[in-house]
Amino acid sequence: MFAAVDLGSNSFRLHIAHHDGETIRVVKSVRDPIRLGAGLDQKGDLTEAAMQTALDSLVRFKAVLASYPLNAVRVVATNTIRIAKNAAAFLPAAEIAIGYPIEIISGEEEGRLIYMGVACTLAPSAERRLVLDIGGGSTELIIGVGQEIDKVESFSTGTVRVSSDFFVGGRIDAAAFNAAILSTRSLFEDAAPLYQPDSWSIAYGSSGTLRALGDAIEKNGIGDGTLTIGSLEALRQRLIEFGHISRIELAGMKPDRAAVIVGGLSILIGVMQELGIESMHPVEAGLRMGVLWDLHLRATKRDRREQSVRDFLRRFHADELRANRVAEYAGVLLALAKPVDESFTRHLYWSGLLHEVGLAVSHSGYHKHTAYLIENADLPGFTTREQRRMAMLILGQKGNLRKIAEAIGDPEFAKAVLALRLAVLFSHARLLLEDAGLRLKMKSRIELDMRSQWVAQHPTVHYWMQKEKAYWQDIGIDFAIQTY
Repeated sequence: MFAAVDLGSNSFRLHIAHHDGETIRVVKSVRDPIRLGAGLDQKGDLTEAAMQTALDSLVRFKAVLASYPLNAVRVVATNTIRIAKNAAAFLPAAEIAIGYPIEIISGEEEGRLIYMGVACTLAPSAERRLVLDIGGGSTELIIGVGQEIDKVESFSTGTVRVSSDFFVGGRIDAAAFNAAILSTRSLFEDAAPLYQPDSWSIAYGSSGTLRALGDAIEKNGIGDGTLTIGSLEALRQRLIEFGHISRIELAGMKPDRAAVIVGGLSILIGVMQELGIESMHPVEAGLRMGVLWDLHLRATKRDRREQSVRDFLRRFHADELRANRVAEYAGVLLALAKPVDESFTRHLYWSGLLHEVGLAVSHSGYHKHTAYLIENADLPGFTTREQRRMAMLILGQKGNLRKIAEAIGDPEFAKAVLALRLAVLFSHARLLLEDAGLRLKMKSRIELDMRSQWVAQHPTVHYWMQKEKAYWQDIGIDFAIQTY
């Protein structure tokens, strides 16, 4: 059983589900419309009131999560927490409140997860799909076929800001709609050629806002629920007649949706006009469903992060034979050091695979270039935190350790760094690890034992190990090397 928590700009939402052998079945869903996106002040900080409202919501979510036997939980934060200048100060308290790490995902990763949720929910098909998701703080456009994504892009416009910027004080009129639609079109016009109808065959709308618009169209006799320019224009006219957000009364529309529905409608009309979309079908799937499917795939050893790493290796023409050897050696060495858990195992393996992609930039200081690339690249499936962890491991693969001395204060991270450094050293010197008879311990100091015959066969080993010993002693960690 899995749980997906989406900390969005409009609402915090939670799905608890299980895979029944064929598909994901949601057994519990919770929505808390806290409108976090409206809680940013003029400096771009979350206000104290907004943060407290969010923390209260997360505490409630924690109680719900605790009542189910969960195998995995993933909490993702989107646009508002991405852009909040004080997000780093807010996150520790938020993670305590919900009891799980919070991943701030990029707009592109959000788009990929949205598409995964849609693709896994719809029946298998060779159709070329355009998926649109209008959130509280950002809007995502994705084109794909089946499970594969061709294009994904995130735009920094959402229902919260459009509603507050153009429908000031809740007033609804034609001029406000026209200005909001024009603003939206201006944001999408540069990307529009990539998403024209000749590049896809059917369009789907995945967000709660688009489903709410479809419901309003169907339940109020405006249309059959399909989103067309005609039905959207008719809904716009109906909203203008209400004159104010507080007076909106539409069958099937929850009161808390009214505050953002005008913004969502404006964005949708603007996108459809600019991209030439004639009709769009709302679908009951999106980010949370994508997160659930991602958790299921990871549990069944079909982790898309693995494919991202392999694709990155090939993009930078890295030596895959040597990359595989370093990754394998690092895993063996980490196991010898007896980590307390497997929290670094996968990230160390991927770091080993990627450890020298920076050679594509320069042979000099390649580890620094590699670390920069990994921390800043668009790696599908990875969170910013994961990429930062891998970048730190890769930065520490060679040379002095002062540059990562603070991180080495974590004993488990220190073991992973040691494993990667030794793996790189042995592999690049073309030494066969299985002949070394290594014994490795790392507690208050490092103890490494090697077969004397193996050392005698490889004269440079002594030289390299003495340099390695000096690097560790430079940061106050004793390194004892013995042969037997």
